[in-house]
Amino acid sequence: MDKGIFIGGGGEGHAIPQSLDLGYANRHGLVAGATGTGKSVTLQILAEGFSAAGVPVFLSDVKGDLSGLALSGSAGHKLHGAFAERAAKIGFEDYSYQAFPVTFWDLYGEHGHPMRATVSEMGPLLLAQLLGLSEAQEGILNIAFRVADEDGLPLLDLKDLQALLVWVGENARDLGLRYGNISPASVGAIQRRLLVLENQGAAQFFGEPALALRDLMRNDSEGRGMINILAADRLMAAPKLYATFLLWLLSELFEELPEVGDPEKPKLVFFFDEAHLLFDDAPKALLDKVEQVARLIRSKGVGVYFITQNPADVPEDILGQLGNRIQHALRAFTGKDRRELRQAAQTYRENPRFDTEEAIREVGVGEAVTSLLQRKGVPGMVERTLIRPPSSQLGPIKESERAVLMANSRMAGKYDARLDRDSAFEMLRARAAQAAADAEQAERQAQAAEAEEREFNKARRYSGRRVERSSAGRGKVEEGIGGAIADVVIKELKGTTGRRIVRGILGSLFRGR
Repeated sequence: MDKGIFIGGGGEGHAIPQSLDLGYANRHGLVAGATGTGKSVTLQILAEGFSAAGVPVFLSDVKGDLSGLALSGSAGHKLHGAFAERAAKIGFEDYSYQAFPVTFWDLYGEHGHPMRATVSEMGPLLLAQLLGLSEAQEGILNIAFRVADEDGLPLLDLKDLQALLVWVGENARDLGLRYGNISPASVGAIQRRLLVLENQGAAQFFGEPALALRDLMRNDSEGRGMINILAADRLMAAPKLYATFLLWLLSELFEELPEVGDPEKPKLVFFFDEAHLLFDDAPKALLDKVEQVARLIRSKGVGVYFITQNPADVPEDILGQLGNRIQHALRAFTGKDRRELRQAAQTYRENPRFDTEEAIREVGVGEAVTSLLQRKGVPGMVERTLIRPPSSQLGPIKESERAVLMANSRMAGKYDARLDRDSAFEMLRARAAQAAADAEQAERQAQAAEAEEREFNKARRYSGRRVERSSAGRGKVEEGIGGAIADVVIKELKGTTGRRIVRGILGSLFRGR
């Protein structure tokens, strides 16, 4: 037990303790099983184990019951007797109740400290996945990001991107000569998707102050790793936002953290609950990115653990990189279920004492088939394991208790107030205002010139002789039909028609803001 995180012990007469070696914990893992088989409790005891070992944890609380990690379990709990009995059965001699250091986070800022990212940080690939864009629409989004970089237009929140897309659409002809065709219909489709995303509450996620990754990688005064819990119950109503945010967070960790090789223990462990949401209908480019991150991020000291109902939810190339596996029961009612069960069993190192496929089908609630990496990273022989009971509270805490913990958190006040500094929206609005002012001035000059022209014609008509015009007038009038046409065009652009053209192009940036 002292070599790693104690997972559980033998069941059905197989009294072999199972521990997760911290030296191989960054080789990723999988926790799978049907609904109601005990995945959440397994996730809870893993988080406890990593925290006790000084490893910070990030996990999403989909059902709201993982908040119990913040409070100690109690001998008065209705399952205390069962917990004590199981602890004795599996040889868990150090079992005791305790609370763990927890920081609550929430993209909506309701049940945790706000978590934000800028639009620029999210990038066009992940944003296109979040919006469900076609290839052509994704291309236009890439053009918008390129223009923002070249013109020094920071993309911080949704209104920045919306304003930039308006500008891109109205300058489609000029931009198209350089970047390729920009369809107004495609720009409109992107804007509609952004509106849907805004209605889902994503506007609260995009902006500043953006999350500093170091705030997820903290330890408390006793050296225990901070357990960062993302409130995801409401977030699950927007599954694409949920999956894209977690993938963004994983990508940011990959980009920012230094190489550490094979550390004695991970720098951070990242649990991706409801992992199938990441892979459902994901384009190949996104899957390739996930595979690349999963393959390389372990050298940054980050372990990634996917939580899902069926191993088949995870693409094979990614599944092959998940060395530590805890498989709860799978149901096999249909032919498809049986094929997937057989497939899952074939990914384990066989144990001659029992049939793996049969064990996966038969294990009870709180029991699992486990295979954990051993010496030199070799997968351990599959074992039937009774999962150890949690030391923290089983089930959710009260909202009043959550509020007290948030108020006393070191993160209190750091992210609560939203910042709105000058960025693309404000810069484009300033440009539009300047253009409108220039158009207004040009119109006034044209009106003055027209008034002088009328005075000139009136004077000539009543004097009956030629009157020399001041240099402030029209100036030299070009002779011939070509000069006359050019003069008319210039006059129209300076006049009311010209002003309407300019305002038609730029005025939409003012509406609704």
